[in-house]
Amino acid sequence: MINLSEVIETNAMIEKENLDVRTITLGISLLDCISDDVETLCGRIYSKIAKTAENLVRTGEEIEREYAIPVVNKRISVTPIGIVGAAACRTPDDFVRIAKALDRAASDVGVNFLGGYSALCAKGMTEAERMLISSIPEALSVTERICSSVALGSTRTGINMDAVALMGKIIRETAERTADRDSIGCAKLVVFCNAPDDNPFMAGAFHGVTEADAVINVGVSGPGVIKHALEGVRGKDFEILSETVKRTAFKITRLGQLVAKEASKRLGIPFGIVDLSLAPTPAVGDSISDILELMGLERTGAPGTTAALALLNDQVKKGGLMASSYVGGLSGSFIPVSEDQGMINAVNAGALSIEKLEAMTCICSVGLDMIAIPGDTEASTISGIIADEMAIGMINQKTTAVRLIPVIGKGVGESATFGGLLGYAPIMKVSKFSCRDFIGRGGRIPAPVHSFKN
Repeated sequence: MINLSEVIETNAMIEKENLDVRTITLGISLLDCISDDVETLCGRIYSKIAKTAENLVRTGEEIEREYAIPVVNKRISVTPIGIVGAAACRTPDDFVRIAKALDRAASDVGVNFLGGYSALCAKGMTEAERMLISSIPEALSVTERICSSVALGSTRTGINMDAVALMGKIIRETAERTADRDSIGCAKLVVFCNAPDDNPFMAGAFHGVTEADAVINVGVSGPGVIKHALEGVRGKDFEILSETVKRTAFKITRLGQLVAKEASKRLGIPFGIVDLSLAPTPAVGDSISDILELMGLERTGAPGTTAALALLNDQVKKGGLMASSYVGGLSGSFIPVSEDQGMINAVNAGALSIEKLEAMTCICSVGLDMIAIPGDTEASTISGIIADEMAIGMINQKTTAVRLIPVIGKGVGESATFGGLLGYAPIMKVSKFSCRDFIGRGGRIPAPVHSFKN
């Protein structure tokens, strides 16, 4: 039972501390849509999404009104299109036709993003997956709501360096195709090591092949709530600091569980997971960086930053696991630069570099996220950054990802504007030393010895 004091506390979190349900994401399997004809496939995909998701947005809005809980985004994830389109697609243009059908369906049901224009290439690429990857720049330049992801490695398989090399070129081409909008296409494209099947957050969401026909996943975010809680324990020891984060994360996750169960009941679709990820926004006070600085850092990026993030991430997970038996997705702390005003301030102050961010990704939920880099960065350099991040994930048995945005026509000292939750970002310096010969070797980096656990 929830008592009156808890109701008052939750209301304060919503009204003053930016607590929200960041997304209700409806996962939809498209395996029953498969056809060897592209036109038939596109028709089936549109019909399946339109029917399954017809009440998603309305239900989210009803819950928002009735419970006074902000539900910021309503989204859809689908089975990786590299699998769904394999029988029908003969050229990259065929995959672009599917992307347009997905975009039309997303628009008609009213969601803001649809994820799953994806390829799973952790060990090798099928010809269909190669074509889908080749189609990504065009697909993201002619659609508004489609998000794309590519799995490049895992702890069990190693790193597919052929795919890593290819993705460096694809990211550059995507940037060039959307250069008139500060290369925003790259903000909707992410690469993964150890990609989760039930992630509700874009741009990496897709509906795993082991999932049910349809499922409701909810992502909750509350960095402002954590920050407010820590203001009451300034100067206290690490035990008190840790307990405060854990208890607050518990309360936030319970709210997500409530919304997830309610959405599941109203839509008649099974509840999947709650993802408690402290996902910042450009709003003042809704920042992971602010939390780290409240712990005692002068600026994010100072010595001690990685340790502070480790404490935060671990206690968030512990609090979430106490609150729900079905915590999943990524769950922890996101450190996207463009979406976090505190991170932007740290970059502008010279406290935070891409190298320090890479060190922090050993700890955080995802990886190098929403980082703008100079538009003249070579494709091989982008691939090298990706390879480094995939290696961190592979060796540490965790999910890591890269969402880099080479902003065409801009360099260090300038900024790129993406709008909405995507925010804006200063262009960060990257190493000018080449890794072209390393990336050009091809093949696969073997899985680490601890991958062999059978």
